[in-house]
Amino acid sequence: MSVVDTYKNTKTFVDECWIELQKVTWPDRDQLQSATLVVIAFTIAVSLIIWAMDSVVSFFIRQILGIFGA
Repeated sequence: MSVVDTYKNTKTFVDECWIELQKVTWPDRDQLQSATLVVIAFTIAVSLIIWAMDSVVSFFIRQILGIFGA
């Protein structure tokens, strides 16, 4: 493959990408803000669930290790 072919293929690829990007319907500011809030809320909820599960498991492991004097 020559340098000229590589250049033509790259230009074709970039042109096709640009055409596809023009077809995309981008979210407006309100949609973006609400989606961001949903992601933040979900992240906090999952973090709290993982923290609670970790606390419960840690408690039981400490209790079991305490029984055996470790």
